[in-house]
Amino acid sequence: MLHGPHNGKTSTISRRQAVNRLVAGGAAWCATQRAETDRRPNIVFIFADDLGYGDLGVTGNLDLATPNIDSIAAGGIRFTQFYVGSPICSPSRVAATTGQFPSRHLIHSYLSDRKSQRELGMRNFLDPSAPCVARAFQAAGYATAHIGKWHMGGGRDVGDAPLPQAYGFTESLTSSEGLGDRVLEIDHVLSKQSAALGNGDMQWAPKHKLTEIYVDRAIDFIRRNSSRPFYLHLWPTDVHDGHRPRGDLLEKYARFSSNPFVQRFYAVLDEFDRQIGRLLSAIDGLGLAGSTLIVFTGDNGPTASPRYYEQGLQPPGSTGGFRGRKWSLYEGGIREPLLARWKGRIPAGVVDQKTIMGAVDLFPSFCKLAAVKPRAAGFEGEDMSAAFLGKPCPRSKPLLWEYGRDERYMKPAAKEDQSPNLAIRDGHWKLLVNADGSQLELYDLNAPPEERDNLAGRYPKVARRLSSAVLDWRRSLPVLR
Repeated sequence: MLHGPHNGKTSTISRRQAVNRLVAGGAAWCATQRAETDRRPNIVFIFADDLGYGDLGVTGNLDLATPNIDSIAAGGIRFTQFYVGSPICSPSRVAATTGQFPSRHLIHSYLSDRKSQRELGMRNFLDPSAPCVARAFQAAGYATAHIGKWHMGGGRDVGDAPLPQAYGFTESLTSSEGLGDRVLEIDHVLSKQSAALGNGDMQWAPKHKLTEIYVDRAIDFIRRNSSRPFYLHLWPTDVHDGHRPRGDLLEKYARFSSNPFVQRFYAVLDEFDRQIGRLLSAIDGLGLAGSTLIVFTGDNGPTASPRYYEQGLQPPGSTGGFRGRKWSLYEGGIREPLLARWKGRIPAGVVDQKTIMGAVDLFPSFCKLAAVKPRAAGFEGEDMSAAFLGKPCPRSKPLLWEYGRDERYMKPAAKEDQSPNLAIRDGHWKLLVNADGSQLELYDLNAPPEERDNLAGRYPKVARRLSSAVLDWRRSLPVLR
């Protein structure tokens, strides 16, 4: 017999009772563990600004370490064939938000002022009736927040754009490229224009503090909602130029002072990685690592501004050897690292070199992983949830891009990086062509993917098939009336 305390007296229990209590206790513990594992996952989507494919340590940067961002890949999966929806910010963000190609929403370049948008045949903001990932999660009972750059409407002289709340976010904190509560940059033209629009509480800070402020708010949101499922966007304004880092970090990279643009960029990237580390530590410290899917990528390739070349210097940011940069449909403008971590669900240290995934796939994949059923979303992306869990997925549909509709769109300063304005990726083939059928280029991405060897003449049937597909798609897109 076993003896134990009971109301200050000695009681006697049988061995069978003791075993039963142990079994019951173990079952309760297992049930708690299962509830933590089986509950709908939190999702944290980190979308860096103007990040090059080769800027991270895990993708080949030998000049500086990005240990915190790299830890997402080390603890989970890294995709090598992930594509954003555009080589420029606004349409790239629309693709991730809607699960549809951004030209479907008449946003095919970055949102600026009303006059520019009218001339380019674009809307002033994303139609709030469009499918929106946050709205689907909000309807499923999730707490939702958008923190950081918005750039899907609001700013410059557009003061009537909907707030992020109209798209399904319970709360938001944006930048000068959005309305509502926002953080504005000291001595910054767009921030001054934004302040004049009103419509939200505004705080001012030097640029090197912005990501820290956004991460502070993200951590606060996670803490306040740690007992329920949440969907969070952390979309910082880093590492977009101009780069204005802290002075001590600038000194840390003095060895790159022969190109001060690279020196400043590395100082900004260093701090950006540190701030992402703070977010990861907060998630882990709250015991949420096993119930939180963390996804990290960038919105388009690295800067390609003429001002660098005009000074005889290479622009900062690395494409990892791919041709093209921001504003280009070559790989360097649209291929981004995609890292994902969900402890206990995603195998650690996996590198998926097979799955061809696009930003339009994120919305349907997130919904599948969280058992969220969106209302008639009309996805143009595909459910790639199995790939997130370590099982490579074949595509059933090609990926398509349109960047710009006339010569007024921004192009990389280096002529070799200037691409046609349409592209299609179908299996290992990628074809680029202008909307008028000119500049037809076909590349086999199973070969070294530098996009130098135009195979259109060697494979005319493939070139005809893919050019017909992308041109037919282009003709199906809406135009501004």
